[in-house]
Amino acid sequence: MSEDILINVTPQETRVAVMLQGVVQEIHIERSATRGLVGNTYLGRVARVLPGMQSAFIDIGLERAAFLHVADIWEVRHAHHAPGEAAKPIEHLLREGQTILVQVIKDPIGTKGARLSTQISIAGRMLVYLPQESHIGISQRIENEAERTLLRDRVQHLMPEGEKGGFIIRTMAEAASDADLGTDIEYLRKTWRDIQARAQVTQAPAMLYQDLALAKRALRDLVSAETTSVQVDSRENFVALGEFARDYTPNVVSRIMHYAGERPLFDLFGVEAEIQKALERRVDLKSGGYLIIDQTEAMTTVDVNTGGFVGGRNFDDTIFKTNLEAAQSIARQLRLRNLGGIIIIDFIDMGNDEHKEAVLAELGKALARDRTRVGASGFSGLGLIEVTRKRTRESLAHVLCEPCPVCHGRGELKTARTVCYEILREITREARQFNPREFRILGSQAVIDMFLEEESQSLAMLSDFIGKPVSLAVETAYSQEQYDIILM
Repeated sequence: MSEDILINVTPQETRVAVMLQGVVQEIHIERSATRGLVGNTYLGRVARVLPGMQSAFIDIGLERAAFLHVADIWEVRHAHHAPGEAAKPIEHLLREGQTILVQVIKDPIGTKGARLSTQISIAGRMLVYLPQESHIGISQRIENEAERTLLRDRVQHLMPEGEKGGFIIRTMAEAASDADLGTDIEYLRKTWRDIQARAQVTQAPAMLYQDLALAKRALRDLVSAETTSVQVDSRENFVALGEFARDYTPNVVSRIMHYAGERPLFDLFGVEAEIQKALERRVDLKSGGYLIIDQTEAMTTVDVNTGGFVGGRNFDDTIFKTNLEAAQSIARQLRLRNLGGIIIIDFIDMGNDEHKEAVLAELGKALARDRTRVGASGFSGLGLIEVTRKRTRESLAHVLCEPCPVCHGRGELKTARTVCYEILREITREARQFNPREFRILGSQAVIDMFLEEESQSLAMLSDFIGKPVSLAVETAYSQEQYDIILM
């Protein structure tokens, strides 16, 4: 299937959209003021060691200290223990004030700092270099066993004699020549030598290596044999990407195009509209059914509903077709919204076991297109499916949005009547402590209207009870839940 990559560049941010058969599949956004940290390598300083959590906080020069768990320390992961021998605790491996070479494996998300690892990996076009390793791994997407063996032998042959370090062979390497692989190996090894050299002369905390900017990462990570074009709407970046491609991805040069049309690139291909839809809870399906997607801090839930879909020969058939379509749409929404962690899917209940197996197979097939590591369980006893998707960066909603200052992320507001009753209780409390001449209520238009109409009798009864007049005033800047009681 033909795939196109669109790159929209402004001084403030770069946005990349991956299109498959004209439909948006992925959105990547990187802002100049808040570039992602995943892949960056730092010389850090141990700020605190927490034996109870078997973790440490590392100062790498960011606003918040980063987090390193003992399981992400390379020496622990690769140590050989005798049977029954426990691994070394973190307090025996790290001490406060110690300098340590670390790499960010997860961006800061919400209130959590960046997550670190001491296992360094440097991504290239066709290979990922693991300087502390000695083995050669191969992407699981390369399924042919003969092809896997051949690639491993080729990379082994190209490695310098007696040099340490391992590699992970990416899918891009399938069509690469020995010269391409050799160039990638040399580039990655030189990058590692530069990191080591900087570490010798740099004071911690400091950044030693920064991963490529989004536009160049798109050429390195997103372009595949199925990609027919890479369109970029900035001439300056078109030239820069062309130079980068000639050095590192020469087979991509001919597919890079400069878009100079009057209509914005993302408008032309409907990407702007898809971004807006990806921020909504409801996703409509072509059949008339719909999904409801809710993100929480712990997990994401997806609820499937038939909606107005009444097709099919019978009700079971209607449910089955809706669930099949939902499975494809859910996999796309996970990529589009960059949803990670635990995702719970509540398909419409099916009594037919064959239908369940078909829906699960359809979901697995759709998830297989994901570039991020993802896995799905079978149906639970409650009819739910649990999907886990590796989370390394903020979701699209967290990048573009913030909690509502009115409802503070609840998604609901107290009714005007509820606020009225709160005010009445507050005035009763105030009247017992103070003796003003008058109470004045400042509130939103909806609350004041409620007091003037449906709750006018309640207000009059309160005034009689406390023996003080109560006046009303609209404060147009107040939200429905805001109010003030002024003692006159």
